[in-house]
This record gives sequence, structure tokens and C-alpha cells, in this order.
Amino acid sequence: MTTSLAAPPGHGDLSPEELDLLMRLVVAAKDETTFAGLVAEAMEAVGCEVEPLAYDPRAVPLIEEFASGVDVVSSEQTCLIGRIVPSTSTADARSLLLFAHPDVEPCPVDHGWPGDPHTPRIENGRLIGWGVADDIAGIMIMVASLARLRARGWTPPAPVTLVSAPSKRHRRGIAAALASGLTADAAIYLHPAESGAGLDEIKAFAPGQIEFAVRIEGVPPQTDEPSHAAFAHLARHPLDAMRAVLDALAALDRMRGESVRHPLLQEAVGRSTNLLVTRIEAGETGASARVPASCRIQAVMSLVPDETLADAKALVDNAVSGALRELEWPSAGKPVLEWLSGVSAAETDVEGPLYRLVRATLQDAGANPRVNPLHTSSDIRNPLVQRSMPTVGYGPACGDLTMAKGIGEWVDLRDLSRTIDVTATIIHSWCKAPAPAAR
Repeated sequence: MTTSLAAPPGHGDLSPEELDLLMRLVVAAKDETTFAGLVAEAMEAVGCEVEPLAYDPRAVPLIEEFASGVDVVSSEQTCLIGRIVPSTSTADARSLLLFAHPDVEPCPVDHGWPGDPHTPRIENGRLIGWGVADDIAGIMIMVASLARLRARGWTPPAPVTLVSAPSKRHRRGIAAALASGLTADAAIYLHPAESGAGLDEIKAFAPGQIEFAVRIEGVPPQTDEPSHAAFAHLARHPLDAMRAVLDALAALDRMRGESVRHPLLQEAVGRSTNLLVTRIEAGETGASARVPASCRIQAVMSLVPDETLADAKALVDNAVSGALRELEWPSAGKPVLEWLSGVSAAETDVEGPLYRLVRATLQDAGANPRVNPLHTSSDIRNPLVQRSMPTVGYGPACGDLTMAKGIGEWVDLRDLSRTIDVTATIIHSWCKAPAPAAR
């Protein structure tokens, strides 16, 4: 059993100061500079030395990740790193990194909300506001948990680091912070569960995936006639080749479905990996009587831990090239593989000390926590992949997320207070020196 050091005030409710901070963050989120200033002020108030880290998302070194086929934010971004470093560290005490992302989706004119989304309101125990769950709540939990600890006279025996790390639209904030040298003995990603499960869900597993496209050029019939119907048998129709490629990808999918197995995924959905074709393009509008010049498909293949992106590329490449060899397709129309994006899978050991501490603390708080193994590319993978740092994520109950086209994004206030208490307890329990193992 864990012992809660920082019981939440008001029988589980937020204090007036905590509620005020949350509401001010929602209001400030419409302007990045204002929001960053408020976060820095809140970090300093709990004893952090705040250091801004400016970086170019395009220059962040990536490990087992690429995004050549997507737009990456090109403007300079800033991480806020708040450090509490004790003047003297206790022997064997463990350091901790807590992070959340400060960015919210841009607010369009036709947002559909009944009122100003950046004017927070409380209804039925929920605070409603633009981006409050994704991830303003996580920013607030970081500082409020330390504030509760400080109010009870606690000082960390090992370094505690808070990071407000831009994330959306490939901003790569936590990756930039880690690449700059940031490290700790463990990390916690504070973000409400997109599933709505609240503290019943722990992020300790992030499936990977690789997105790709295949483009095949056809060979039109040798004719100047506007219609190709009479000459179709003299053409090399690109869809003939694409059928062979689709069959080969389907065979690869079946093979992987039978041979690739991970217990968490098998239990959750009965299968550990899939190869999904998401888009097929061929022909032109107004050219219904002509052989298409080319065709293109897009697809995505999910990955499990220990599968590298290089291995995944080789599997896809072998399947595609093998299909065209069987068809004896002319070399002039050789398929072109485009690698759009990729990210490896990662997981934290559920028998390790961090996961066991988090699970026990959540259980003591009345939750029934389970690992969600289906949230692809979660930010928990960055400390795991870049620093081999055990990492988990959790957060309070929320709903109607803006990123999922919801209207009226909310976070449950009592569950938010419970999450702050849980986080304070985890910080206190993790950072002290672990008890010696029984002999």
C-alpha cells in the first residue's frame, strides 16, 4: 500500500487557488506567449528554476521515427523546463520527470460551441473550455501536485523536473528536451485518457506504425484515339499490377496476424498487428474511356515492441517487389514505394517499480487501472526510446475532445483533484530511496 502525503483540500475538491489557475490557463491558451508566461510563473511558484529551450522541430534528432510524408511545424518552438534540484541529494533517491503538452487545437470561427470556448464554465462538476483536457489539465496537474507537497513541508530528496513540451502537429517538444540532455530515473506523462476511462487507464504501451504509399505507372496503348476501349488489351493497366500488390500486402497481413503476437494486444482486440489499406487513387475525372496513367495506394502497418522501422520497410518492400516479379511487369513501370511516416512501438515493464507504484497508487485512490495498449504513437515512447527511461501516462476523466471533433471539451473537477493527489503521492514515493529488498 502507498501512503498519500498530500490529501486534497475540501474533501476531494480543488482549492480556490487551483481552480483559479486552471481557469486562467484556459483563458490564456488562445495566445501561446501569454500561456507560456503563466506556466513559467506557476512553475516558479512551486520552487522550479525555469529554463526555456528554443528549438527547431525539423532539426530534432529522431530515434526509430520519421515523418517525411507529413508537414512538420517550421517555426521555432519553446519547451519550458522547470527544475527542482535539492542542495544535497539523499543516497539512492530517484529523480523524476513529469511532462505535458501546452498546445491546443486552433479555435476556428465556426467552432460550434455555445459561447466563447476560451471562457471556462463549470457545469455538473465539469470544467468546460477549449483544450482543457488536451492538455491544459496535464500542465495544471504538474504544478498543483508539487504545490500540495510544498504546502505540507516536503522537499524532494532527488531532482524533479517539469516540462511543458509542445507536441501537436509534430512539434516534438519532449524529444527536443531529451535530445538536449534531459534525463531522469523515470518519467510520467500527464494527459487525460482520450478513451474517457480516466484513472482506470494507464499508458504503458504504445504501438508503432509505418505509413507508406505505392505508385505504379501504366503503359497506355499506342493510339491517338481519344477512347482506349478498343485497344485496352494492348495496354499495361496499372490496376492489374495494383491488384497483385494488394494481394501481396494481404498475404503479408495474414502472415503477420498469425506470427506476430503481443499478450496485451491479443487480450484487447484478439490480434497484435494489422496492415490496413486506406486509400486507392486511379484515373482522372472526365477520362472514363482511357487507361489510367498510374495508380497509387496508401497503407499503414502496425508494429509491436522490438520491431524496427528498417525491418518493417524490408517486409513491405519484399512483398511489393515480389508481386511485380510474379506479374513480369515492365521495368519502366516499376512501383515506387514512398515512406510517409513511421514510429516504433515502446512499452514500460509492468513488473518494474514505476508501473507497480503507479498502479498501486491509483488503486488506493479507488481506480481500477489497466494498460491501454491501443494508443498509437503516444508521447510515452519518447523517454523510453531516447533514454531507456521507464514511462507511464495517466490523467483524469474527460470528454468531447476538440481533437476528436468534439464540442464542449471538459474535464471532471473531482477526478482532476484526485489525479493531483495521486501525482503528489507518486512523486513523494518515487523520489525517496526505495526500501531495501527483503532477504
